[in-house]
Amino acid sequence: MSLEACARLVERGDPDRFLTVRAAPLWAREQLLPLYAFNLEVARAPWVTQEPLIAEMRLQFWRDVVTEDSPRAHEVAGPLQALIRDAGLPVAVLDRLVAARRWDVWREPFEDRAAFDGYIQETAGGLMWLAARALGAPDGAEAAVRAYGWAAGLANFLRAVPELEARGRHPLPEGVAVADLAQAGLDRLAQARAARATVPRGLAPALLAGWQAGGLLALAARDPAAVTEGRLHLPEFRRRGGLLWQALTGRW
Repeated sequence: MSLEACARLVERGDPDRFLTVRAAPLWAREQLLPLYAFNLEVARAPWVTQEPLIAEMRLQFWRDVVTEDSPRAHEVAGPLQALIRDAGLPVAVLDRLVAARRWDVWREPFEDRAAFDGYIQETAGGLMWLAARALGAPDGAEAAVRAYGWAAGLANFLRAVPELEARGRHPLPEGVAVADLAQAGLDRLAQARAARATVPRGLAPALLAGWQAGGLLALAARDPAAVTEGRLHLPEFRRRGGLLWQALTGRW
C-alpha cells in the first residue's frame, strides 16, 4: 500500500515523471516510485508554508529520513528507507539533494552562475543518478547520467521560471542570458550522449525523465522569450511521441 501511495503522489504532483514511470517496465517502477515521491515531497516542502523556518524544518525532516534508519510517520519514508537499504543508494547524494532545496525557502537570488549550476547538479543531476543507482548503475556511468540529468533539470527549471518569478523568487543567475544557459544544457546533453557507451541499457528507465530535454533546450536557445513568457513547451504529439520512442528504443 505504501508503494500505491507513492504512485498516487507522483501522479498528482509530478505528472510528467509519472508518465515515464508508466512507460517503464514493472520491475523498474518499484524502484523509481519511492524515489520520485521523495523528490516531490522535498521539492514542494519550501512552498507549503509562508514561514521559512517551518519550511526549513520540513527539509530537515527529510534529511533525517535519509540519514537515519529509524521509522518515520510518513507514507513515503518507509518505502524510501527500504530502497536505500536494498539498493545501497548513496546517502550523501540524497542528503545534498534535500540541502540544495534550501534555496527555494528564501528569496535571495543565486550568488553566481556556479551556485546556479550546483543547484541543478545536486537536485536534478543527483536525482537521475539516484534513479540509475536504484536500477543497478555502475560507478562508471555516473558522469554521463549526471550530465543528462543536469540538462533535463535545466529544461524543467526554465519551464518553471514564470511561476518562480510570480512567487517572488529570482530564478536566473544575474548577468547570464537565457540562450547561454540553454546552450550549456545542450552541451551537457551532447556530453552525456557521447558517453552513452558507459551507461548499460538496463538503466534506460531511469533516463526516461529527460525525454523532453533536447527539444525544450533547443527552443529556449532559439527563442529565449519563450522562457519568461511561459511558452516553453513542446507540442503534445511531439511530447507523447518522444516518450514512446525513447521507451521503446532505450535511446536517449
